[in-house]
Amino acid sequence: MTEPKAIPEGALRRLAWPLRLTRAGMVAERVTRGFWPVWTILFAIIAALALGLHDWLPVEVLWIGSLAVLVALIWSLYRGIRQFRWPTQGEALARLDAPLPGRPIAALTDAQALGADDAGSLAVWRAHVARMTERAAKARAIMPDLRLATRDPYALRYAALTALVIAVVFGSLWRIADAPRVAAGGLPGAGAATGPSWEGWAEPPGYTGKPSIYLNTVNADDLSLPEGSRIILRLYGKPDQIAVTETVSGKPAAAPPATDASVQAIEFEAVRSGTLSISGPDGREWALTVLADNAPTVSIEGSISRGADGTMSQPFAAKDDYAVTAGRTLIELDLAKLDRRYGLAADPEPRDPLTFDLPLPITGSRADFAETLVEDASKHAWSNLPVRMTFEVTDGRGQTGKSETVELALPGRRFFDPVANAVAELRRDLLWTRDNGARTAQVLHAITHRPEGLLRSERAYLMLRVAMRRLDAALAQGPLSADLRDETAEALWQVALLIEDGGLADALERMQQAQERLSEAIRNGASPEEIQKLMDELRQATNDYIRQLAENMERKGADEPSQQADAGQQITGDQLQQMMDEIQRLMEEGRMAEAQELLDQLSRMMENLQVTERQGGQQGQQGPGEQAMNGLRDTLRQQQGLSDETFQGLQDQFGSPQGGQPGQQQQPGQGGNQFGQQQQGQGGQPGQSQPGQRDGQRRPGQDSGQNPNGQSGQPGGSLADRQQSLRETLRQQQGALPGDGSAEGDAARQALDDAGRAMDGAEKALRDGDTSEAIDRQAEAIENLREGMRNLGQALAKNEQGQTGEQGQATREANREMPRDPLGRTTGQSGRVGTDENLMQGEDVYRRARNLLDEIRRRSGDQERPTLELDYLKRLLERF
Repeated sequence: MTEPKAIPEGALRRLAWPLRLTRAGMVAERVTRGFWPVWTILFAIIAALALGLHDWLPVEVLWIGSLAVLVALIWSLYRGIRQFRWPTQGEALARLDAPLPGRPIAALTDAQALGADDAGSLAVWRAHVARMTERAAKARAIMPDLRLATRDPYALRYAALTALVIAVVFGSLWRIADAPRVAAGGLPGAGAATGPSWEGWAEPPGYTGKPSIYLNTVNADDLSLPEGSRIILRLYGKPDQIAVTETVSGKPAAAPPATDASVQAIEFEAVRSGTLSISGPDGREWALTVLADNAPTVSIEGSISRGADGTMSQPFAAKDDYAVTAGRTLIELDLAKLDRRYGLAADPEPRDPLTFDLPLPITGSRADFAETLVEDASKHAWSNLPVRMTFEVTDGRGQTGKSETVELALPGRRFFDPVANAVAELRRDLLWTRDNGARTAQVLHAITHRPEGLLRSERAYLMLRVAMRRLDAALAQGPLSADLRDETAEALWQVALLIEDGGLADALERMQQAQERLSEAIRNGASPEEIQKLMDELRQATNDYIRQLAENMERKGADEPSQQADAGQQITGDQLQQMMDEIQRLMEEGRMAEAQELLDQLSRMMENLQVTERQGGQQGQQGPGEQAMNGLRDTLRQQQGLSDETFQGLQDQFGSPQGGQPGQQQQPGQGGNQFGQQQQGQGGQPGQSQPGQRDGQRRPGQDSGQNPNGQSGQPGGSLADRQQSLRETLRQQQGALPGDGSAEGDAARQALDDAGRAMDGAEKALRDGDTSEAIDRQAEAIENLREGMRNLGQALAKNEQGQTGEQGQATREANREMPRDPLGRTTGQSGRVGTDENLMQGEDVYRRARNLLDEIRRRSGDQERPTLELDYLKRLLERF
């Protein structure tokens, strides 16, 4: 076997730099593995000293810890030196050669064992050496392996490095120099050896946001600090060599310490201006000015407002020297201002003041800000009762500031349905005191005894009965418990909402739940089948909600849609369908962000519809134009009702049925639509049929005829007298008519003048017994009233042009000309029930007419329908 030979000089020169770098990497690798405990301990020591740990530890603990750290450091250094070996050139070459294919560097050290005298064999060997030399030239330096996870499984090196970074950023490396002096302070005679010295810091309160001050670096004689700043001093030396005197803490001077300790720690709080002096070598004296921290202030800005759902909003402003840290609202019942009647006559049960936390800015300064308190106290026993409200804020020092006390009625949900309002008051009485339990049960018995005409919802009736029986059972067992009182109050609240909203709250909740499920599907990437199912649920819930909303508006007297059309959100059924179709399309195309944005827009539109409906009964002070329009609408309805009664009397006089004899022409303003007007008019207003009276029927004992002077058998005076009274009402309305100076206003006045003359003619005809002439004049008055209202609406719209601009004027005029219900259907502008639109639109109007006639015939054959509806359908068939 041949001995290995040296690498050729040419090949070795090519490997010089890769060899050096690989060898240096091996050195770094071995140093890291052998000495990582050394620098870990050093990092930990530097971090502890820079953070001032030696200032807080007792001298004994500091000495023991120092010795332990020194022993650990020496052992780690000894262990690292023993393990460390300088890498040789052969080791570096072996590492450099390991990743190369064929180990070319090792091959270069080989010698030819056989065939050295054969020329052919020698040529092959030389070709092999050349090939290995070429491969060796491609060698690259090997990266060192500096990983220590197996040697340091707890990552102590990273913990020490993190502590060092924290110390450099938040500590002071200069404090390392104090460690020997602190340690030497515990040795006998050390103080004399080093001499007395001191250190001091002034730390303002954290809520001020001001930095700490190192007193040793303050060269000025005056120093200003916030009130409450803490002064921390450490004195190194005997008490007779160094001492501190101060007048800023407000405390008497402390006696010299009894012990002969060489290290003293002094700490106090600066609460007033004064002096601080340190005697002894390198002593200092400062005149400290303590900046007063005034109490925060808060003020109530503007008046409180109530939302449609009973939510109250109260703006306020708060201010402090540094920052307001907390705030609350205190609301107390004002018994002196309370009307102590009915359920409030009894003494109330003791209640703590009602408190709400004030909202504070999340970002920005809290030193001076304005916010709005938004809360809902509708369910509280003091809702809508007189109270005293006070705002209170607190700063970081614990000082409190209060606003002026405001007296007001605590805003809460109001109920405009009489039965719902009564149930809400019973709930309030029960929360007022449990002694009202018997009274509440008695009133509930009265409400549920004969609910016809009071409770429209069977569900509300059943809920009231359940609450009443539970209350009766509890009262029979003794005093009413607080838990049962609260349960009953919650049940009565739900009943009041159900009666007021007529199921609207449930429909809204279902719609909101459907929107939330669809939003969740958008976020989670639902399948097309799931999207279709959720969209169907949303469509159904939306339709139910809008139907309930429309029924509520009709029940609450929303036949005057223009009062809400100006302020409410308008959207048609087709637009709703298009929006939901667009949402589904966007989701199916994967455009989830756009689908979510459109769904949020749909939700806001539905909320606007709800607010409009709730505000229908809360119309405040109206302008002169709206008052005039409302008065003319009422006059038009009364004139229509009076015309109906006149025509009824004419038919009774000749003994003909309500539908009229064959060949008899109905007068303008009569016909099938008048049935709906009579039903709306029930309520005892002049010119309207009375409850329980059907078209073409007489009450027992009622005279069906009409005397020659226009006398009617119905109470309220003769038809002529009522026509005269209506003419006087119109004359008064003409005197307060707005819109002077405009062409539309003049046209409205001319039309109303014509209506007044027609009314005069109808009155004269009624007194003369000429019923046919009276009907003609009444029809003329109705038509002129409608024309006058139409012109007045146009005049009011133009009058607002200067304030809202051309676009706003066009919108208002469109709203006045074509008021819509929540579904977007155009309703009668001129006081007419139904719609002004031509329903027979489209290409195949005859087929639609035939379908409508077939549907009327089908319904008229259903004998289970109400009698009033069957009579109406019969008159339609007789007419058409």
